[in-house]
Amino acid sequence: MKTNAVARPAFARHLLTAGLVTSLALVTACTKSEDDSGKNTSGATQDDAGQQVASPSTDSGPTCTVDAYGGGKLDLKGATVGFSQSEKEANPFRIAETASIKAEAQKRGIKLLTANAQSQFSKQISDVQDLIAKGANLLVIAPLNSDGWEPVLRAASAKHIPIVTIDRKINATACKDYVSFIGSDFVQQGQRAADQMIEATGGKGEIAILLGAAGNNVTTERTKGFEDRIKEKAPGLKIVFRQTGEFAREKGQSVTENLIQSKPGITGIYAENDEMGLGAVNALKGAGKKPGDVKIVTIDGTRNAVQAIVDGWIYGVIESNPRFGPLAFQTLDTFTQGGKVGQDIVIQDSSYAKGNAQTDLGKAY
Repeated sequence: MKTNAVARPAFARHLLTAGLVTSLALVTACTKSEDDSGKNTSGATQDDAGQQVASPSTDSGPTCTVDAYGGGKLDLKGATVGFSQSEKEANPFRIAETASIKAEAQKRGIKLLTANAQSQFSKQISDVQDLIAKGANLLVIAPLNSDGWEPVLRAASAKHIPIVTIDRKINATACKDYVSFIGSDFVQQGQRAADQMIEATGGKGEIAILLGAAGNNVTTERTKGFEDRIKEKAPGLKIVFRQTGEFAREKGQSVTENLIQSKPGITGIYAENDEMGLGAVNALKGAGKKPGDVKIVTIDGTRNAVQAIVDGWIYGVIESNPRFGPLAFQTLDTFTQGGKVGQDIVIQDSSYAKGNAQTDLGKAY
């Protein structure tokens, strides 16, 4: 494992001189806004195409430096970055996430090595080991699961390779096994989804949860946030059904078909991602239901889900922004220059409902 001693591997012996890499050319909106949790947010960041990219919140916390992590300063422009995607890119979230990483690497002139685990965890482990063998100096990983990363962490530690994880955490020690996690506050996402469900149902009735895939913190935390908030604010809402839809549209549809048979009077469905929610819509259509008969709240912010709000099939969507490229590379840039970076970089997420779905449809991915 890494120690606090500063190692100087061969790839990192050239220090940055004058003319340090400039910070991202990001367009920042200066007006304040308020999300549906009541928290003031500002500084919505956009890329060159005007799309809202992942932007950190103002919350502070523990930081990490290259000296504490173990390693040497490195010019990001001369580095090779390995990116490991976890899931098949049929999911709009994964498509947008990978595109954001590739676009930012190209913009910065960085050599990027990529791999896709195709939703197989054993393949993702071997993928990352292969990226290391091919000479990756830095790693950006979108983990499929939170556990089981020890082989990768040992290999990266031996070569003092900094690791940044995006959208899901790994169960390891920050600033020792990896540098930073960049992602949403998943508990808060669940809470905000619960608030929308309470509003949609009037706080009464029977509701179901389409759980995400097992074995990662996203599913655990989105479930906890939702269930705790329902218990706290709407005791008249009873959660009567929980089953995994594995974050997939087809599975979400089949699970909802079973739900309709076993619980024909269901009031609402909380889907822990948009793809499962859209599968639920397909099941409801197949059962002869009308828009709004069952209130659906989802998390992600894909264009198809936001369009489903416009069409009346989905009540609300909590965004989970996948455009991590600019923030991930800025984090690596700051870190490799010797600056401080957050160990947990929590990003700002917006939301969609009837009042803004049509006007903000172009912001969805």
